[in-house]
Amino acid sequence: MKAFFDATGGLWSSGALSGKPASILTSTASIGGGQESTILASIPVLTHHGMLFVPVGYGMGPALYAVDLGSRGGSPWGAGTLAGADGSRRPTRMELELATFQGKTLAGVARKLAAE
Repeated sequence: MKAFFDATGGLWSSGALSGKPASILTSTASIGGGQESTILASIPVLTHHGMLFVPVGYGMGPALYAVDLGSRGGSPWGAGTLAGADGSRRPTRMELELATFQGKTLAGVARKLAAE
């Protein structure tokens, strides 16, 4: 991701992404793999571009903070999945639902910005 972000210098210098909404999804090997810190570390890049960070928050309801659903990725900062150390674990239904919710949230913000 650092290489990807580093390659956006031309977009930064032209202001092409200023005012555009952005959201971040993550995938880590384990629960303690840094999903929230990855998103937090990415927000300054969006800020330098003048982009508007769109988190999921708790808008999806109780499923995001439920503790009885077993191991899962995602947080109010953004959707995520736990891929396992070898990358073989597939996203759970809840992880996919959170990613879908995040996409709809981002699209809703983009529609509102486009209407301005």
